[in-house]
Amino acid sequence: MEGKSPKPKRRRTLLTNIGDFAAYTAVRVAICIVQALPRSFCERGARQLSGLLANRLRIRREVVRDNLRLAFPAYTVGERRETARAMWEHLLLMVVEIAHANRVIHKTTWRKHLRIHGMNDFVRTLWLERPKVILSGHYGNFEIAAYLFGLFGFRVFSVARELDNPWLDRFVTEFRESRGQVILPKKGSAPDVALVLDERGAIGLLGDQAAGPKGCWVEFFGKPASVHKAIGVFALSAEAPVMVCSATRRGGLFDYDLRIDGTADPAAGGPETAGIKELSQWYTSILEQVIRREPGQYWWVHRRWRGKPGKAKVKPVPPDRHAAA
Repeated sequence: MEGKSPKPKRRRTLLTNIGDFAAYTAVRVAICIVQALPRSFCERGARQLSGLLANRLRIRREVVRDNLRLAFPAYTVGERRETARAMWEHLLLMVVEIAHANRVIHKTTWRKHLRIHGMNDFVRTLWLERPKVILSGHYGNFEIAAYLFGLFGFRVFSVARELDNPWLDRFVTEFRESRGQVILPKKGSAPDVALVLDERGAIGLLGDQAAGPKGCWVEFFGKPASVHKAIGVFALSAEAPVMVCSATRRGGLFDYDLRIDGTADPAAGGPETAGIKELSQWYTSILEQVIRREPGQYWWVHRRWRGKPGKAKVKPVPPDRHAAA
């Protein structure tokens, strides 16, 4: 019996590979269809399909509604339902924009689709001969924002979780890196991040991912939520300015406001950079303010308030690696 145990394992792996490749093929076919259709048609379809996803198919409906109850307790049932529908419309429009981005956004056309607020501060910070941390959340079209950094000639190393489907992961990574962005896998990327910061590069991170009971606990919409301590460790140990950025949809497809919503510089010694806890709360509060502007553009589909604070203590920030530079 022991000699037969590897056979089921190989069979499960084969079935998994077949399923993953089938899912990848379906996504590629769907992307080709979206690329072939007029963008105006896709925009109308996104609005019609959003109601179906929110109210009929009920994909993660309870998670979305629970999150909205926590974040906006004063909302009526109708307001929560409309926010959920708007979220699905926004996510569908994001898919359309990612499918068409390479054809629509170029160095000569980006001004038609993007309004940059605080352009001088934006460029000045990115050109600093110092390490930088660019922080955003699952709000607006953060994928297009990162795409634009590469289009403008800024080399950003973004940390992202690898998808379970290797074919889809490769496809998404190729899009993300098509304009010069470099993707670092979330798992095991700490040495690579440290090297980028040592070389005065720019790291792109999402700051609203739940980190579990051992994360750094902060207030998010008045409720305890955990964030990854690594963000604060990277920024404070490297004395890297932290820019919180957002790309907020103004209207339909490819119509965005890109903003620097806040900047914290550990070298300046402000209260927001006194420690990991203070920095984590600072950027979380800014992300909350951004989300409150357009709640329908936030990803309410993930459980942001899961878990409870653990007993883990925040470790002291390592000595500055750049002090002698």
